[in-house]
Amino acid sequence: MSPDSQQDFALAFLSILFEGAPFILLGTLISGFIDVYLPPGTMDRFLPRNRKWAVVVAGLLGAVFPVCECAVVPVIRRLVSKGLPVSCALTYMLAAPIVNPITALSTWKAFQGQGAGMMTCSRLLLGFLVAVAVGLIVMRLPLSAVLKKPLVDSLAEKDAKNAKESGCCGGHSHDHTHHASSAANDGDRLVAAFRSAMKDFVDVGVYFAIGVTITALFNTGIAPGANWLDGLAANETAAPAALMTLAFILSLCSTSDAFIAATLDKFSWGAKLAFLTFGPMMDVKLLFLYQTVLRKRFIVFLAIGLFVAIGAITIFWQHQLFQAR
Repeated sequence: MSPDSQQDFALAFLSILFEGAPFILLGTLISGFIDVYLPPGTMDRFLPRNRKWAVVVAGLLGAVFPVCECAVVPVIRRLVSKGLPVSCALTYMLAAPIVNPITALSTWKAFQGQGAGMMTCSRLLLGFLVAVAVGLIVMRLPLSAVLKKPLVDSLAEKDAKNAKESGCCGGHSHDHTHHASSAANDGDRLVAAFRSAMKDFVDVGVYFAIGVTITALFNTGIAPGANWLDGLAANETAAPAALMTLAFILSLCSTSDAFIAATLDKFSWGAKLAFLTFGPMMDVKLLFLYQTVLRKRFIVFLAIGLFVAIGAITIFWQHQLFQAR
């Protein structure tokens, strides 16, 4: 590596790192406070009784409870165990990392001069539509086809217990008291929130730093295969697939991935949109997290379905945008 290449890499690395780090910090702080201060059952109060409308509303809850994909899976496990419908839980899990104000702000900031408003609105809309579609499909599936057996058995036991006892609300109160007392045992709930945020920041920061390194290597042409990846940029079908695969491998946080996507100048608007939509819903780290809640077979079908659907939609939107211009 020549000195000029080293300098180009350092500049590319630091510019992306310093732009994205503040948004990771903000996102993990909010996640930490939600983890400690959000009482169990709070989300249930926002959902209508109609099952289909409940799924639609669940897709918008990220605007109220913004959580990045790095923290949403443990939250979903708790919510499902508390009785939140699985269809709503999965809709929120897929939509919340995208349909939230922090992601919107970071996307708008990253794409300044590149149609920031169009990219931000398109990302939020596509993330919402795909998440709701998954939720409506899951609503028709049995729990045993979606959730892991221990969680299904736990829900069945809870339903049987609730059938004998009329104290369902009391159960929520008990959980809230336990949560509050646990935080109190730590000495200070505020300290507990910052501890949770710090843990998330370290976990997310590692993946972000790796992603920034790989992206800087590709952008400066140093990485092996960089020319091959650039060659796919001109192919309207292969480009979205290539960037979705890259998003899967990089495992970036949704609060900062826009800063990396914005630097991929050779790729089309639609390919970048595919990168920004697929990554927060399915990546390497999420595969391991999803397996704590979901059946492996369902995860495989979910990954394939998201890949095909997002790719097809972004190619279509790219055509419409090109024709409009």
